[in-house]
Amino acid sequence: MDTDNQLYNQDFYSWTQQQAEFLRTGRLDQLDIANLAEEVLSMGRSEYNALESRLTRLLSHLLKWQYQPERRGRSWRLTVVEQRKRARKVLDENPGLKQFLDAIYTSAYDYAVLAAAKETELPRKTFPPESPWTFDQIMQEEWLP
Repeated sequence: MDTDNQLYNQDFYSWTQQQAEFLRTGRLDQLDIANLAEEVLSMGRSEYNALESRLTRLLSHLLKWQYQPERRGRSWRLTVVEQRKRARKVLDENPGLKQFLDAIYTSAYDYAVLAAAKETELPRKTFPPESPWTFDQIMQEEWLP
């Protein structure tokens, strides 16, 4: 195992600091290119997953809001507001994700149905197979179905 891989596998933090120093000082020939490329890709996947997670939580609360009106409360409303803000922040900081928004939204809705069914104890088939709302609708301030 070469030294780059050894440090990468045994002390990831130190590896990141070393790679940053190599970049800052222009020692590009000393970079661990293979692992560095993987980590950069992973950072992108992380932002994609963060947006999907925020939309999932938002959509699951909107489903609960619509299908369990008797349980509506301040907590659900605040979760909706919070997840909208967090989703907007991810998109603002990563505008390149907008090209994947349809796929992220569809996936998030599928997970939201599972979460809502679990939390409400209603059958999955209670919820529409596709989101009854557009992305723009769910992102409107203070909008609730």
